[in-house]
Amino acid sequence: MKNADLDILLQEGEGSMLEYKENLNSSLARELVAFANTAGGKILLGVRDDSTVKGIPDTNELRARIQDIALKCDPSVKILIERVGEVTAIIVKESNAKPVQCSDGFFWRQGSVSQKLSREEIRSFFQQNEAIRFDLSVTPRFSYPEDFDPDKFHDWLSKSSITKSGAVEDILVNIEAAERSGGRMLFRNAGVLFFAKKPRHFFNQAYITCILFKGTSKVHILDRKDFDGGIVADIEDSLHFIERNTRVEYIIEKLRREEIPQYPMAAIREAITNAVMHRDWFIEGANVFVEIFSDRIEVSSPGDLPRGMHPEDLGHKSVRRNPLIADILHRIFYIEKAGTGIRRMREGAVSLGYPEPDFKNGNFFTATFYPVKEKTSQKGFPSDIAGLSQQVPGKYPASTPQAPHKHPASTRQAVQILNKALYEPKSRGELQETLGLKDREHFRKTYLEPLIAEGLLELTIPDKPRSPKQKYRTTTKGRAFTEITSRYGQ
Repeated sequence: MKNADLDILLQEGEGSMLEYKENLNSSLARELVAFANTAGGKILLGVRDDSTVKGIPDTNELRARIQDIALKCDPSVKILIERVGEVTAIIVKESNAKPVQCSDGFFWRQGSVSQKLSREEIRSFFQQNEAIRFDLSVTPRFSYPEDFDPDKFHDWLSKSSITKSGAVEDILVNIEAAERSGGRMLFRNAGVLFFAKKPRHFFNQAYITCILFKGTSKVHILDRKDFDGGIVADIEDSLHFIERNTRVEYIIEKLRREEIPQYPMAAIREAITNAVMHRDWFIEGANVFVEIFSDRIEVSSPGDLPRGMHPEDLGHKSVRRNPLIADILHRIFYIEKAGTGIRRMREGAVSLGYPEPDFKNGNFFTATFYPVKEKTSQKGFPSDIAGLSQQVPGKYPASTPQAPHKHPASTRQAVQILNKALYEPKSRGELQETLGLKDREHFRKTYLEPLIAEGLLELTIPDKPRSPKQKYRTTTKGRAFTEITSRYGQ
């Protein structure tokens, strides 16, 4: 800093990034913490409040005391000390480990004043800087076992690969949904969202709103449902709502009838799951929305992108705002590895012939899906039948989605293999055992290789196809194929 710079600072007056102090005293720690918690700033020692220079001796003792005060902050504050004429300037860096405190508490800079934070301001500060994780925090009002729903837990457990013989309490603690303290079971917020009898009794924002609109705007509502049965149930109920309120297209080729959903359901499942997983749960006045229009479906979740995440990172990088919620979903195979959600949505739509979805970031993060282009069969049959998903069972003959054209096996056998590798990779032997076959070469040529060639199954070690550690997993395209066949018959 030069004398000219000092003259400018003296003319500027105290503000959000500038503080004058006549002498070094105990209040310096507050100023250091306040600047570190805000945007950084400068403290001029030897300057009165009216901007006149009183001066302060430049001694090793003075510099040592300043450094000692900065080091005793928690975490320590990074500073640079410079001498300009008769003034000692302390340049304070903004902390990258907020919030910072001193022995007097937490402070931040508001205008020209270093203001002590109240309890609520501290809580808000921690939330905004994601120093407090919503899903990891304990819910004091939750009482175990009174508020616990064992049916939800056992349904979740049946979807996981966890051994079913363990004690319920041990499993809950091991998956970190709860913790033991003083002989009590304390549930974390994530555990409540998954396993409470009534999650909204504890968190009013714990629900998904599904709305069917007439036309392309939010004017006339044809149907609306709020689902609040817990994270897993809400995801599934939202998908069923979409199925009830969208069309299914008939394609008839070679005496087979294939029914194609109007929208890419596997990709939309991914979007709803991601919306629940990545939403900002601290925003209590908003919830996840699934909105159906005549030309699109929008899935929206409250909150901007997590800190450290940028729009250009979508599909390439993952910052988990709610790591425990993500982990519990991962254990039941509702999500895969980090950073693949956006990519899986895109691939899940495009690989089946649907338009690529759009993504928009703001106060809400929104994924928009578009319907499949209407087709007509070779024989001129109608391209779609509106509301087929709402038909009375048995009114129409069961459909048979067409198996991959290169696949010589039946659809049923293909689905058996794909379902086996749907949630976690399986070895060749495990897949072969699913069909009860003994001939390894027959299984490889008749089933395994055609499924891989069709992109329904993939190798976990693609560069070493004959590796003894090789396993196979169902792709996004394969997942969509199994969902179509399971929903609309074989």
